[in-house]
Amino acid sequence: MTRDLEAAQTFYGAVLGWTFRATSLGPDFSVALADEAPVAGMGALAHTMGVPVSWTAYFAVESADVTAARIRERGATVAVGPISIGKGRAALAADPAGAVFGFWEGWGVPGWQVGRGAAPAWLELRTRDAFAAAIFYGQVFDWASDKPGAPEVEYEHDAVMVRVGGHTVAHLRGGAVEADPDPQVRPRWHVFFVVDDVDAAADAAVKAGGTVAGQPSDSRVGRAATLRDPHGGLFTVTSPHKDSPERAADRPQE
Repeated sequence: MTRDLEAAQTFYGAVLGWTFRATSLGPDFSVALADEAPVAGMGALAHTMGVPVSWTAYFAVESADVTAARIRERGATVAVGPISIGKGRAALAADPAGAVFGFWEGWGVPGWQVGRGAAPAWLELRTRDAFAAAIFYGQVFDWASDKPGAPEVEYEHDAVMVRVGGHTVAHLRGGAVEADPDPQVRPRWHVFFVVDDVDAAADAAVKAGGTVAGQPSDSRVGRAATLRDPHGGLFTVTSPHKDSPERAADRPQE
């Protein structure tokens, strides 16, 4: 969600090499493409909805109404919706620790899945208590249930790992501080995008008017840098390599 769709497209096109196409949802929405494949959605809605500029993780659900009820039953907040958008229904919510997320009922891009193709590399929840978060999201979204295709949830290397068919799609990590003024420290969902060159992307972000919130560095899941776009949206870029999150999680730590 951004305040200026055209400016956001210019920035992310320069930094991530994305192109954009219009959608049936009107002039305030666009789909970002990487190598002509959908990678993310953008909407000029931050000002209208009274929310900060941010990247938001959306989870597919069978029923937006059922999901909204489950969220409220567990003491969390449904801030917007569910509302009809095009051929689907969407809502924004905040979990008990305050991390914002969305959910979507309706059509999705066939075969589109986090960590594969042009989709984001993975999602990471930075929260106060990863175990409590895993219970909340598991109950809301049927994670670790006996339903066909339900995500698997496991604890590995001080984090809760969420996998679909053995493929890592999200990490839940503890340690975030709810009252901290720094948005990087507060509970939140964070998105990782793949780039060919992390250092070049960080340089491009600065030249395009953004900032580097976390300098390029190497870790057990590869080289990465956290960037902030000109309007405040935080995201991390990571390079493609053999040490993908799911492979790294399967190896013992050094």
